[in-house]
Amino acid sequence: MADRDERKIVRLDKERTHNVHSTDFPGNYPGENLEWNLEAFKKNLTTHVNAVAEDEIEFDLIGVDPSIANALRRVMIAEVPTVAVENVFVFNNTSVMHDEVMAHRLGLVPILFDAERLEEFQKGDSPNDQNTIVFTLQVACTRKAKVAAGETDPDKIYENHKVYSKDFKWVPQGGQASDPLFTDNPPRVAYPEILITKLRPGQSIDLELHCVKGLGQDHAKFSPAATASYRLLPTVKLHQPIKSEHAELFASCFSEGVVEVRENKKGEKEAHYVNPRKDTVSREVLRHPEFDGVVELGRIRDHFIFNIETTGAVKSVDMLPRSCNVIKSKVQKIREGLNTIVHGKQEEEEENADEQDAQMEE
Repeated sequence: MADRDERKIVRLDKERTHNVHSTDFPGNYPGENLEWNLEAFKKNLTTHVNAVAEDEIEFDLIGVDPSIANALRRVMIAEVPTVAVENVFVFNNTSVMHDEVMAHRLGLVPILFDAERLEEFQKGDSPNDQNTIVFTLQVACTRKAKVAAGETDPDKIYENHKVYSKDFKWVPQGGQASDPLFTDNPPRVAYPEILITKLRPGQSIDLELHCVKGLGQDHAKFSPAATASYRLLPTVKLHQPIKSEHAELFASCFSEGVVEVRENKKGEKEAHYVNPRKDTVSREVLRHPEFDGVVELGRIRDHFIFNIETTGAVKSVDMLPRSCNVIKSKVQKIREGLNTIVHGKQEEEEENADEQDAQMEE
């Protein structure tokens, strides 16, 4: 068991890493049964949420292969569906910003709406209340009536001189006006204070925005993840206690909070590795000859610390469940394809057998 635990550690030296490979080949180690087992997998799989906010979450995923962890990360970035502006119809734009530049900016404004409520907008489809959400953006800048002489602050001189994402107005289409899926939680922008453009008196914009369902793999505007990353949990193995003058030096080799220096029962200073989550694994400790053969650095290969920041189109707590649902649907498609292949071969073999029987009878 000790050897098996050691294999779970990616060991770090001054200039290289060891034990970076992974294997699930059955019987590769004497006395161990490494065949994949669903019950064992479910028993070892653990998740733990460490911090959560509206648009950010940190959680631990423990007991999985790196291929699974990376699949989740990639799905979060590219395959969780969201809603974004796809087409911009410009009826009037007298601002200094060109139509195509403004359309590009509008496309990147995150829309807060459950994409599962919409049908996919396929090429050649016509917009309807099942596949399209419509917003209008109508803003005109004017000069305020009473302005002090010599005033230079645009906020005190002009009315509506800044166009924000909060100026998006949802226009229900067809049955959307009476559908609880839309009216109970109407479509809106995730962040109302996103600056779109600036206007001056006499300038105005009048736009209609059509939003559709899409994936980040098709365009970055559909990606719900601003950042999605993971790292392996660091670990430090001390072969002997680090005391006295070496304790402070040892603590200085790590980020603040990773190592604590306490007095032991003999009144001596002793270093304790207390918070591996704060460890950046800089390997600074390996530069000091005092710690040669005393300290062993590593990372736990199946303990992943995920840090996800969303664009606001999907809530942070929904990112992992939705990613898992996407992977489940992929697995289901593979199963259906394999069943088709297997059943197709069986039918072909049965037809060939029938033909051979018919030829023998003739």
